[in-house]
Amino acid sequence: MTTLFRRALLALCLLAMPVAASLAADRTISIGVNNWAENIAVANLWKVLLTQKGYTVNLQSGDKAIIYSGVAQRKLDLTFEVWLPSADAAPYDSVKTRVEKIGPWFDKAQLGLAVPDYVKIDSVEQLNASSGQFLHDGKPTIFGIEPGSGLMKLTAKAKVDYALDYAVLPSSEAAMLLALQRAGKRQEPIVVTLWNPHWVWAKEKLHYLKDPKGTFGTPDAIYAIAASNLSATWPDVSRWLHQWKMDDQTLGDLMNEIRSAGDTQPEKGAAQWVAKNQGVVGQWLK
Repeated sequence: MTTLFRRALLALCLLAMPVAASLAADRTISIGVNNWAENIAVANLWKVLLTQKGYTVNLQSGDKAIIYSGVAQRKLDLTFEVWLPSADAAPYDSVKTRVEKIGPWFDKAQLGLAVPDYVKIDSVEQLNASSGQFLHDGKPTIFGIEPGSGLMKLTAKAKVDYALDYAVLPSSEAAMLLALQRAGKRQEPIVVTLWNPHWVWAKEKLHYLKDPKGTFGTPDAIYAIAASNLSATWPDVSRWLHQWKMDDQTLGDLMNEIRSAGDTQPEKGAAQWVAKNQGVVGQWLK
């Protein structure tokens, strides 16, 4: 009887193994990641959160259009960087009937010219009248980023649209931020090209200059997209994602935590942020 029982138990175990393997596979989630700081941050945030919930999470890097296609074909389960209604409209329109749109998780993503809050102007139209405040090497100057970037092209257009008597200084994101932080320490006026989401909004008190001519476009919101079967396959994950919201402060804090932990270890920084923000996380994972 004992031998028969053991044989029967072994047979049941062998029959169960494919089912168990299938269940384990069903808890593997692939997330597409493009090389933007906020996207790396939130992808690693969700890797930490889902891992804590018992899922296996794979992050796969690529360009936006390729990632969107991968989600539409169910080769990827999720991606978090879809700017709508403007910036990513074309690549999103090519897949929108085959994906699930989630969000927005970030309400106001934009580009423009920004100044510290201690600078008492609030519109691009006021720059010429205040040009004496913004001298660099004797010339009113806007501190820019990499030449050829979309933001620098828009800034060149703003010079024309607003007849700005300013030099636009091309450099890099790092150099622009260094100039901004140095000016802040001295309480000196400075105008920079900037965008959000960006970690600097959580660290410095800044505001965009109003753009009445609309040169820099209207703000987008940032959405996630998921494979069309995500809600049916993982209803809990879908619910958590729909409850997830971030703003300049929370996203900036997350990116700053990752920077502090080391950009080569984004998962470590994301885990530290999660540990410090259990109240916020708890609202998402209800």
